[in-house]
Amino acid sequence: MHRHHKLPCGAEVEPGAGVRFRLWAPRAETVSLSFGDNVQAEQPELLPMRREAGGWFSITTGRAGPGTRYRYAVDDALVPDPASRHQPEGVHGSSEVIDPTAYEWRDLDWKGRRWEEIVLYELHVGTFSETGDFAGVARHLDHLVDLGVTALELMPIADFPGERNWGYDGVLLYAPAARYGRPEALKALVEACHERGLAIILDVVYNHFGPEGNYLPTVAPDYFTDRHKTPWGAAVDYAGAASRAVRDFVIENALYWLDEFHFDGLRLDAVHAIIDETAPDIVTEIAQTVRRRIADREVHLILENDRNEAHRLRRRDGRVVGYNAQWNDDLHHVLHVLITGETGGYYADYMEKPVARLGRALASGFVYQGETSPTRGEPRGEPSGDLPPTAFVSFLQNHDQVGNNAFGTRIASRAEEALLHTGVAILLLSPQIPMLFMGEEWATTRPFAFFCDFEPELAEAVRVGRRREFAHFPEFQDEAALAEIPDPTAPETFCRSRLDWAERGGSEHVRWFQRYRRLIALRIREIAPRLSGRLSCAGEWRLLGDEAVLVRWRLSDDSCLVAIANFGAAPTPVERVDGARLLYSTKDGANSQAMAPCSARFWLAPPAAGIQ
Repeated sequence: MHRHHKLPCGAEVEPGAGVRFRLWAPRAETVSLSFGDNVQAEQPELLPMRREAGGWFSITTGRAGPGTRYRYAVDDALVPDPASRHQPEGVHGSSEVIDPTAYEWRDLDWKGRRWEEIVLYELHVGTFSETGDFAGVARHLDHLVDLGVTALELMPIADFPGERNWGYDGVLLYAPAARYGRPEALKALVEACHERGLAIILDVVYNHFGPEGNYLPTVAPDYFTDRHKTPWGAAVDYAGAASRAVRDFVIENALYWLDEFHFDGLRLDAVHAIIDETAPDIVTEIAQTVRRRIADREVHLILENDRNEAHRLRRRDGRVVGYNAQWNDDLHHVLHVLITGETGGYYADYMEKPVARLGRALASGFVYQGETSPTRGEPRGEPSGDLPPTAFVSFLQNHDQVGNNAFGTRIASRAEEALLHTGVAILLLSPQIPMLFMGEEWATTRPFAFFCDFEPELAEAVRVGRRREFAHFPEFQDEAALAEIPDPTAPETFCRSRLDWAERGGSEHVRWFQRYRRLIALRIREIAPRLSGRLSCAGEWRLLGDEAVLVRWRLSDDSCLVAIANFGAAPTPVERVDGARLLYSTKDGANSQAMAPCSARFWLAPPAAGIQ
């Protein structure tokens, strides 16, 4: 079987006719096609492209076929194809014609996995394996199956400049990073996941383009606007006079990954940084189009959205019609405060009565549901208590929360074991969809630092900016302390961020792995089957003293999941109700009527039961 998402732009193989090339360049006087690899060629042969309505240029030629290298000459500038499927020499080189029908797919029976049974595992392709590529990820899939996770989430893979990058500086949205392998290698990874029962989700970035190798301003300045700013540079213009082509470019990209590469879903990065005054806005239109076009299998759409817009997660008759879930930063932040004691930066919003804030985040989704954030001085969020818990993705670690630390320090290096165990149990046994970050399952101490590889002038700006970012923290008030922060452009920073697979064989790491595996198996067996249907979040929570909280959820079979977490230094009294079955306790003495300090317990109870 072949999978081919025919694009309205870029290079499309036309059987019997050669290749059709099409580019949107509404301000260009002339656009031509240039073959070959040599970007510096003094007089490349140019084939003039025909002007079409709406700022488009096209040509179909029999002189090209699969494997042909090409660029566009937009007026006097030679540029790669913005819709390139492959950049063998990187983002500054020529594009290569790819025939998607050349790949023979075998996962014909794969229909995906139900959202309620998803346990996510986020990874960075370049640092997950020894080889740092798609094939390297595939070689470790059996480890993930043994762990029990049910879905991978790849950090962005759109081609980026240099040899190493988190992926959020991508500039060619349709081209899997050549550093990780050819498109066929990515397809093989997707198939390898499906063969093992693993779903695979891709992180995509539609809020900005990276600062190096972005040729879109040369091709079509209409992609960007000065009306809005982002933290990373020019804002993408989704509402301008020429925005239909811009919107279609990213909508087709979303469909391309789902259709041509058979991904099981997408995670949209930082949609709060997308400003679009149209109705429907681009975030809504992406979801509407995906749901309309792909209805024969499970497709999961996830948001990162600092605005806590609960309306984007609404169900209809218990059915997902837009986005499945949002990363729940609120839950992460309050758990991080309770486990590590850190209260600087944005954690300051969660330092006051953190146990109560934890109860709210577990029972009704967001901590901030329209209340004023102390650090921002303005309201944030929308009421989320009517949403099911599966509308939220919870985590103790992710690439941001580890990598945005000055040294990329893992939580296992910062937390006491009892507190960390309590947090892990809450993560994996609460009804929200859990996500792990690579290596977390064996409590790796390897850092995951911020890293990139830019041209020299930009690299220096990144080095200076990284240290300036932390200069206002108390621990970095002198130059010597700032100098200790890893250089994000240094190859050794990247190398230190690569997982050490030998590390997991240590006795302490084996113990953590077994703990994670047991908790995930318990979730899959006891909790996931009870999360389907018209499940309302509508959790109940109450404090037990100042440092312990009880949370109770009504599940779809009318049973109740009950959790008690004690973050204090003293035991807290609790009675066990007849009929409630203990699922898990982080400490011994689970039958006692007192919760040990720094511990959590979970029960499954009949509908009328509760814990006093």
